[in-house]
Amino acid sequence: MVKKTVGSILVTAGVVTSEQAQECEKEIAQTGGKLENCLIEKKYTTDSAIARAYAQAVSVPFVEKITEKMIDLELLAKASLKFLRDNIVMPARIDNKTVIILANPFYFQAFDDLNLLLGGGLSYAVAPAKVIIDAINRYYPLESAKEMMEELEEEGEKELDVDFEAIEEKDIVAMATEAPIIKLVNHILFQAAKQGASDIHLEPFEKEVRVRYRIDGVMYSVMTPPKRLQGALVSRIKIMANLDIAEKRIPQDGRIDLKVAGRPIDIRVSVLPTSFGERIVMRLLDKSRTFAKLSALGFAERDFKLISESIKRPNGIIYVTGPTGSGKTTTLYSVLGELNTPDVNIITVEDPVEYQMAGIGQVQVRDKIGLTFAAALRSILRQDPDIIMIGETRDAETAQIAVQAALTGHLVLSTLHTNNAPASITRLLDMGVEPYLIASSVNLIMAQRLVRRLCEVCKKPYTPTKDMLESIGLTEKTAKNITFYQAVGCDECNKTGYKGRQAIFEVMPMSDHIAHLTMERADTGQVRKQALAEGMTTLLDDGVRRIKEGITTIDEVLSVATIEQEVVE
Repeated sequence: MVKKTVGSILVTAGVVTSEQAQECEKEIAQTGGKLENCLIEKKYTTDSAIARAYAQAVSVPFVEKITEKMIDLELLAKASLKFLRDNIVMPARIDNKTVIILANPFYFQAFDDLNLLLGGGLSYAVAPAKVIIDAINRYYPLESAKEMMEELEEEGEKELDVDFEAIEEKDIVAMATEAPIIKLVNHILFQAAKQGASDIHLEPFEKEVRVRYRIDGVMYSVMTPPKRLQGALVSRIKIMANLDIAEKRIPQDGRIDLKVAGRPIDIRVSVLPTSFGERIVMRLLDKSRTFAKLSALGFAERDFKLISESIKRPNGIIYVTGPTGSGKTTTLYSVLGELNTPDVNIITVEDPVEYQMAGIGQVQVRDKIGLTFAAALRSILRQDPDIIMIGETRDAETAQIAVQAALTGHLVLSTLHTNNAPASITRLLDMGVEPYLIASSVNLIMAQRLVRRLCEVCKKPYTPTKDMLESIGLTEKTAKNITFYQAVGCDECNKTGYKGRQAIFEVMPMSDHIAHLTMERADTGQVRKQALAEGMTTLLDDGVRRIKEGITTIDEVLSVATIEQEVVE
């Protein structure tokens, strides 16, 4: 009866047709399940449209998004995680009133149970099922690290009875009731993903174990578990990564596939033996991540125009340079996103393949079996590609093949490890690439760095000293009309004063003059001088532009670019 009422409500609201509702009613009568799920799976409607129809039918508020301001952790903790997720229901605070948010107000049992649990007399609102599940996963209060430490300490010195059963594609939020060591590892992984960490470090020392996260490029210590738990922690992580627990003498590499708060996360695990035990570093890659459009990366007008023109050319090489962790891969994926259309064939060779992109052939380098960058490239060229991305130009052979590919009508994207754009030409010459090949194949070279973005909630204006201004090439006179900001720190940014990162760029096209200098094997200083004369914006200049826009601080820019870079030898 309930299901029939649900169907008629959706038909009356115009969300689905009567034929679609009847089709799903017949199907669930045989197979079981919910009418809404059937309608959504057949793509007759969406959960948002269904929730709006329900809210309208019973004259209650429709909640499009559950924000952090609506969350009361004490309320959430009164119901079990399993109950909330199984029934797609949760309590929240709306306009300072406690409200029960449901996906379907016609399934009364869940509302009645939660209403009774919270003391009764509560009203309700309706939200899409995905919104409620996401909010439960995101905000449900896990045990704090301190509480788990206390629980582990209560175990005393006795042998821990831990079931080290490997987990694959499980949502670790749903595993909060498992054994203490497992809960601790889950907590470490969950908090890292929630805080946006790129890496987790498990570091053994003589008398303690330290866990640190790298967030926005900076390391933060988050907990120090007792030394006696070191073996159990390492073993748990190694089994999750399908590594050999018994082997403690040599480095090992593995991976873990998990779901954290509903998001698929790929974790690359590196284990390294040290004096005080095995050291573990885990790199977190969000497989659901989408990449910003090229126009959203924050290029200056001149730089964006140059890059847009370069990627539209049918052949040539575009190099992105910078140290490890400077965002080169992210920029290349954004470029690929612009180029990825049905009429072109794009193939990449990467080590590792960090993110999946639909419509693109991605090849994983495997040095152990001889599938190097160079070997993969030779095969790729027989796959009729239009565009090739090479994760990194590491050696002369790879560089030579990339040049030949560019000269034979392919657009090639790749990365180099150099300090700035002009130095890339010297690097290619050092690899043994002939000057005339560099001059005729390279379209553009772009250097980049990442600076932390100021937290918009707590950043505060201030006046920098004369020395600080001079360090970025400004005088008190030129800085007179600029509003400078400094990092403060608040709950929104975990007391750091920063939230997220922003790239700064240095873009150098292969002009006729620079091509001539390349042919003459000119040093980096001469190439840089010519590029500056042609209007190249240096990393420092681009950083100053971001300071003027109130996006970052002088300290952040100076951490990656200095005034010395302007000096031409």
